[in-house]
Amino acid sequence: MSDSLTSASNSIILRLQIENEPGLFARAVTAIGDAGGNIGAIDIVRYEKGQVIRDVTVDTTGPEQAAAVAASLDEVEGIDVLHSSDRVFVMHLGGKISVQSKAPLKSRDDLSMAYTPGVARVCMAIHEDIDKARNLTIKRNTVAIVSDGTAVLGLGDIGPEAAMPVMEGKAMLFKEFGDVDGFPLCLDTKDTEEIISVVKAISPGFGGINLEDISAPRCFEIERRLQEELDIPVFHDDQHGTAVVMIAGLINALKVVNKQASDIKAVVAGVGAAGTACTKMMLDLGVTNIIGLDRTGILYRGRDNMNASKEEYAAMTNPDNVQGTLDEAMVDSDLFVGLSGPGILTVDHLKTMKQDGIVFAMSNPTPEIMPEEAWPHIAVMATGRSDYPNQLNNVLCFPGIFRGALDCHATQITEAMKLAAAQAIADTVPEESLSADYIIPGVFNKDVARNVAQAVESAADTGR
Repeated sequence: MSDSLTSASNSIILRLQIENEPGLFARAVTAIGDAGGNIGAIDIVRYEKGQVIRDVTVDTTGPEQAAAVAASLDEVEGIDVLHSSDRVFVMHLGGKISVQSKAPLKSRDDLSMAYTPGVARVCMAIHEDIDKARNLTIKRNTVAIVSDGTAVLGLGDIGPEAAMPVMEGKAMLFKEFGDVDGFPLCLDTKDTEEIISVVKAISPGFGGINLEDISAPRCFEIERRLQEELDIPVFHDDQHGTAVVMIAGLINALKVVNKQASDIKAVVAGVGAAGTACTKMMLDLGVTNIIGLDRTGILYRGRDNMNASKEEYAAMTNPDNVQGTLDEAMVDSDLFVGLSGPGILTVDHLKTMKQDGIVFAMSNPTPEIMPEEAWPHIAVMATGRSDYPNQLNNVLCFPGIFRGALDCHATQITEAMKLAAAQAIADTVPEESLSADYIIPGVFNKDVARNVAQAVESAADTGR
């Protein structure tokens, strides 16, 4: 699916050979604009006899429009499109991350200390006291990013090889925002026991495990077992990262509308990994009236055709055992949390909410309702997109939460640590700046990861 707006995520570089005639490049610019492209950088590559070679960067809405832009230029006499490059694919050539040495290796002395014979003494020190591995190896700052490729973004089960670009991107975010060394491990198995076994086997080299894009309900069992059987933090970001950021947004949204968590009615559309984690954190925050829905409708006690996870969900939510569809669930609600699919929420639904409603439409790339439709009828709107205010993005959580967990040598990431992380994210927005359009800090706010790390470390140290 392509976006309706041009963006760098659908950007191309066109290498144009243009006859050196007055006004011809202006015609090229017009052709690009007429085809819907948005011009960025313009660079002269070289001059040739009677011709100019230029690279023109153009943001588009997707591959179809990119092709249309190139075709429109080919129709202009005196202009040839020599080559079209997709900037996203160019960025991914050869992968996006690498391993770099921290110590110099330029002399025999360097070699004898980094490798044999000097390294043997370090090995024996760890052999005699295994806890020294944390300080004498990369373990102290390294997290395994583990996926089986079964639930990748909105793409579904695409396999481990196709999941690698996402996991590499995750490693980039870990490093950039938390100075954590993340290493992608995409496993060619969907077997729960095999995944658990492999992760346990590779765990000695890592200070934490970040589970990523593993489909529900297997992800619940995999995380639970690894938490029980390993002595390092295990964190399923699709569940808990989403929940932490959502709760951070909710804390501030409730301030904006002057409501208390204990007084609101929340509707959660999509009760998979993320929806379940969001629900549990809302319960911890004090929300007592939560109604969850799957494709069949409202989850309630006694409903047929529910797996164990959904039965557990129904048992801890929906105190009035409401039945029906989203239509019934939305009546007199204060909060909608969407983790489902595009377009399921309508203006008619919003009109049945209580005054000053809050909508977190987090489906990507197309939310459950577009902000332009929702804004006239609600008080606060947030999405997972970067082109609207209040982007609820997991990158606000996982770099800082692992930074804090690694720094305090935590063996697990507790519910208290997650709630502390959410509060830290919320508190990063200054009280005087808080508004309906600013309930969550921007993803490039350098204070976020530091604040989250400190809060997580404090919560771990106090045991709260």
